[in-house]
Amino acid sequence: MAPTFVSQIFNSIADAGRELLDLRSGKGRGPGIEGLCRDLLTQKGEASGMALAREIVLLWAELDEAERLRFFKFLQTELSPDEAEIDAAVAAYHEDASGMNYKRLSDAIEAPRQELMRRINFAPGGTETIVAMRKFLVNHLRAHSELRPVDNDLKHLLTSWFNRGFLQLERIDWRTPAVVLEKLIEYEAVHAIDGWEDLRRRLDTDRRCFAFFHPALPEEPLIFVEVALVKGLANAVPPLLSQDGERLDPRRTDTAIFYSISNCQDGLRGISFGNFLIKQVVAELSKELPNLKHFATLSPIPGFMNWFSDQSGKTGPLSASRCTALHKLLADPDWYKDEEAAAAAREPLEKLVAHYLVNEKQRERPVDPVARFHLGNGARLERINWLGDTSPNGMAQSAGLLVNYYYSLKDIEKNHELYINENKVVTSSAIQSLAKG
Repeated sequence: MAPTFVSQIFNSIADAGRELLDLRSGKGRGPGIEGLCRDLLTQKGEASGMALAREIVLLWAELDEAERLRFFKFLQTELSPDEAEIDAAVAAYHEDASGMNYKRLSDAIEAPRQELMRRINFAPGGTETIVAMRKFLVNHLRAHSELRPVDNDLKHLLTSWFNRGFLQLERIDWRTPAVVLEKLIEYEAVHAIDGWEDLRRRLDTDRRCFAFFHPALPEEPLIFVEVALVKGLANAVPPLLSQDGERLDPRRTDTAIFYSISNCQDGLRGISFGNFLIKQVVAELSKELPNLKHFATLSPIPGFMNWFSDQSGKTGPLSASRCTALHKLLADPDWYKDEEAAAAAREPLEKLVAHYLVNEKQRERPVDPVARFHLGNGARLERINWLGDTSPNGMAQSAGLLVNYYYSLKDIEKNHELYINENKVVTSSAIQSLAKG
């Protein structure tokens, strides 16, 4: 994409700043990216500050893994809040809770690295670089837990910069630029897209795809959802993905099935866009196609098999002996191809899945992440679908079972409130009966 008019202006300002910095021979910059960051925090001029920020952006791309880790350790050790200043500000505020002392306390608590990131963000490509920085950091937090305060600060800033007011919803179709279509293939996280012909089917007349974009990342989808326009509630993935299936007239369908939602940016992990996406897509589809009466998902149950593998003895509605028998049956990777074995597994598996989704909790919320997402958005847990996804991933995650979460337009807000305020899992009567055993 050609540089925008604004980015051209910013680059010209940075070029002017670069010349000013070169003229100041008596104020040499410190070595490496750390030295550039120290200088950036002390610069007051707009042009020189933007020039330094641009150098940091360019240099970040050239750093190896060890140098990037050293950069984050610099942010943690040198650019953390001053504890003595915090103590003094707290004492002053306790003595006099004035507006001035409140500001002093707020300033003391904020780490200088937050201001550094704001200044880097002024550079052309600054936002993209900061997202890339956090992507690197979140992938190293397990081994470097001491850097979590740095991650908290980056997440705080990115949550503000990527709030819903800045996001743009766009429909993706075959006319969308190829650079974006290629990223859909790359980022699809639920049902892998097998090349261009597969993608063409997913963007056909009876399909829809919508994504959120941010003005600072115009060619980078943040999250996207794939939708199938069908008749009735879908119960299996293959018919939705088949390239040979019948194409329906969208005006003669009655149901929109959200069958895949993919977050695209690891650097924005933990910043939720999906709740806004689902509701806005429902509104867009309702406006475009008034014939649509039902909105539901065909969702995976990603945590089920890991959970069940860890269970021993009596589990939910199943006795210890039935659990043992089911474990033994599922040990054969081809069990579902045997009609007798599949028939024996169906009832206990459906009961266990219902129990897992409704009753298994972590901090009073469902342990399954997809359930937390849709229930938190106001959906109802509607139906369990037997062997709806027999792909290797579907079998590994949930023994091939899928779930419909149903978005009733008149009940979305009520269901959301029940979930948020009372931790209630809103379900259909059929699933409630299964969960009780």
